[in-house]
Amino acid sequence: MIQKSLACSFTGHRIIAKKFRDTLPGQLERQIRRLIEKGTVDFITGGALGFDTLAAQIVLKLREEFPQIRLVLALPCKDQTRGWSSIDKARYEQIIQAADVVHYTGTRYTMDCMMRRNRFMVDNSAACVFFLTNQRSGTYKTVAYAMEQGLQLYNILTVK
Repeated sequence: MIQKSLACSFTGHRIIAKKFRDTLPGQLERQIRRLIEKGTVDFITGGALGFDTLAAQIVLKLREEFPQIRLVLALPCKDQTRGWSSIDKARYEQIIQAADVVHYTGTRYTMDCMMRRNRFMVDNSAACVFFLTNQRSGTYKTVAYAMEQGLQLYNILTVK
């Protein structure tokens, strides 16, 4: 069971531009540590390539130091990895195996499965950490929904 007041979701782009690749992991780890210090226990990510995968990997790394935290995967469908490379599929399977909770919002890919997944994450969180560089994206829509729902928002690009 996810306790909304102690949960944080992540949303971000699948493709991380080269100029962010060196600094983004450190910024994200610092923000997750701050949230843990404030009592956040559940960290919800959508299992996509890019930012979601990075967030999951950092949460799993920090779980060794902070055993009270949990990685919650909110996955849009069971066939999310169709079209992915074998390396990306293997990494995805490792994350699923290590996750504390795996929740599917659907069984098959549909036109709205990503939106349903994103809303599930927001609806079950008090905070949202985001990586947003393009306002024409699902990430932008998720951040806008999180803002409408009153979540505490953390723009990872401004984390020092």
